[in-house]
Amino acid sequence: MSATIEGPDGLPRCRWCAAAPEFLHYHDREWGFPVDDDRRLFEKLSLEGFQSGLSWRTILAKRENFRAAFDGFDFARVARYTGRDVERLLADAGIVRHRGKIEAVIHNAGRACELVRREGSLAAFFWRFEPDPATLAAPQTASTSPESVALSKALKQDGWKFVGPTTVYAFMQAMGLVNDHAEGCVVRAKVAAARVGFGRPSGPVSGPGRH
Repeated sequence: MSATIEGPDGLPRCRWCAAAPEFLHYHDREWGFPVDDDRRLFEKLSLEGFQSGLSWRTILAKRENFRAAFDGFDFARVARYTGRDVERLLADAGIVRHRGKIEAVIHNAGRACELVRREGSLAAFFWRFEPDPATLAAPQTASTSPESVALSKALKQDGWKFVGPTTVYAFMQAMGLVNDHAEGCVVRAKVAAARVGFGRPSGPVSGPGRH
């Protein structure tokens, strides 16, 4: 089976984006384009945690509700949430009402604040784990990588939750640390160009991964 499918404009795209109507815009405008905005990085890692055991379609359909419920994933604000906020979120039918995942986002917000104080930004830390493209598996054939394992381990050592290697690899695919668009996909070249022009963020502390 081909890795691509014809889009509405007649151009080839990753086959997965045809699985749901809302995937096309996400695939064309977001997935794989490099991100250095800390809120967006924290949001995506949080939503990947919520996706555990569910489909990305379920999470994407609720994304605006998640943003409203979690103050736009402003982790400095989320870190100050209390038990009252947990109960508020558990009563919010617009999101995934899973106590463990909700509490993990709040907990991880505190870890994110600590990481920013140490590293300068989340982006500076995450982008240290960008793999050498020459070492990557063929597009969409892997669910983890040595770098996602290393980043997962580093986050867990810092106390983060719901950040296993598979979750982290999906995060890396979405946030542009990996260009995993299928060969032949019309967006692959656009992502490649965006990555060439992307200024990798830097921070004060060195760590594992590619520099």
